[in-house]
Amino acid sequence: MKRFVIVGLGNFGASIAATLAADGHEVVAVDPVPARVDRMAPLIERAVVGDATQRAVLEKAGCARADAAVVSVGDDIATSILATLALKDLGIARVYVKVVSVEHARVMETQGATETVFPERDSAIGLGHRLSGPAGLLNYVNLGPGFSVQEMDVPTAWEGQTLRELNLRQRYRVQVLALRDMESGVLVPVPDPDRRLTAADALLMAGRERDLEKVARA
Repeated sequence: MKRFVIVGLGNFGASIAATLAADGHEVVAVDPVPARVDRMAPLIERAVVGDATQRAVLEKAGCARADAAVVSVGDDIATSILATLALKDLGIARVYVKVVSVEHARVMETQGATETVFPERDSAIGLGHRLSGPAGLLNYVNLGPGFSVQEMDVPTAWEGQTLRELNLRQRYRVQVLALRDMESGVLVPVPDPDRRLTAADALLMAGRERDLEKVARA
C-alpha cells in the first residue's frame, strides 16, 4: 500500500483520490472548502480542511512520507506553485500538477513538478483523432510525437483469424496490448495468440501512428 496526497478536491482531484482509495492505497486530501472535504471523507483515509500552501498544515494532515502528490487547484497558478513547494519541502519527490494552459505547465515545470497534466487538452486531442480517424477507432492515447496507443474494432478481413496467424508485429510493426470483448466489456491483457477473432472484438495496439493507420485500413 502506498500513501498519496491530493491537494484540491474539485472533479479532477476527487476522482483521483477515489480511484487511489478504491485501489487500496492510503489517501490524504487537503482542500479549503468544507463541503468538498465532507463529500470525500467517507471514501478516503483522511480529508482535511486547510490551506495546502502551508507546510505546517500539510504536516498536521499527515502528508509527510507520501509516495507522491497531486496538485489540482484549477487555474490558481500561485496556489499551484506554493503547494508544490510545500510538498517538496516535506520531502515528497513526485508531485504531479493539473494545469489549465501551456503557460501554467511551463511555470510548474520550472518549479520542479514531476509532471504536468492537462486533461482538457489531452481529451480534446484524443476526441479530435477519433473524429478524424477511421470509423473503427474507439480510443486514442498519445505517447509522444508520432506514437500512440489506439483501440480499434477488428477489421472485417481479420475475423476468424488468430493473432499468431496475423503476425501484426512483423507485418505492421505494432504491438497488441490487450483485447476487449465489446459485448461483455471484458478487457483481456496479453490475449491468447491462438484465439480466433470475432466481429465483437476490439484490439488495443501501440506503435507509430503511420503503422497504426495501415492497420486501420486493413
